[in-house]
Amino acid sequence: MSVDEFSMSAEKRSHWLLSFWRSTVGKKVVMALTGAIGVGYVVAHMLGNLQVFEGAEKINAYAALLKSNLGLLWTARSILIAAVGLHIVAAYQLARTSQKSRPVGYKRWRSVGSDFASRTMRWTGPLLGLFIVYHLLHLTTGAVHPDFVEADVYQNVISGFRVWYVSVIYIVAMLMLALHLYHGAWSMFESLGVNHPKYNRLIRALATILTAIVVAGFIAIPAAVLLGFIS
Repeated sequence: MSVDEFSMSAEKRSHWLLSFWRSTVGKKVVMALTGAIGVGYVVAHMLGNLQVFEGAEKINAYAALLKSNLGLLWTARSILIAAVGLHIVAAYQLARTSQKSRPVGYKRWRSVGSDFASRTMRWTGPLLGLFIVYHLLHLTTGAVHPDFVEADVYQNVISGFRVWYVSVIYIVAMLMLALHLYHGAWSMFESLGVNHPKYNRLIRALATILTAIVVAGFIAIPAAVLLGFIS
């Protein structure tokens, strides 16, 4: 392939990608794929956090292992940040497109073909974004954690969740995650065209089970600290 042919091919790919992104279908596919990356991260994060039940040595060693592989850690973080950014932009643009298609609201609105999780997606998303910022400031940098100890993840978790209202913030945030994750996991298959009346019930069941496991895993930690099961 000559330089001119390669340049034309690259230009065609760029044009196709831009056209794909500008389409409603393209944005939905991007949301589905970036959502899948988010789901994978959430599951991995939950499994890592549950090591707190195995004691200080286990969870602190896990955290140290992550920090010792900075290349891998920042590669994962970069992919996640890019995915979250694209997810937010696509969601905002789809919402704007929906609003423009109906500039005048319904005189009498009824929920047809939707559930509470789907109707609250545009609210749970931004609220979870704010929670993530708080979570990073609380247990990653320690900026809003008065008893933060560098490199002692176990102690930071215990002392952090002993403050009842901090635990409540986390638990409420996980309940919002339940709504967002359930609908996101279900609609992801629909956006990718992997849905069929024959399998939709199974997909919804799997989305429900995944959501229940992830949210229960996250909530178990502050609940266990408050109840004195780990200290």
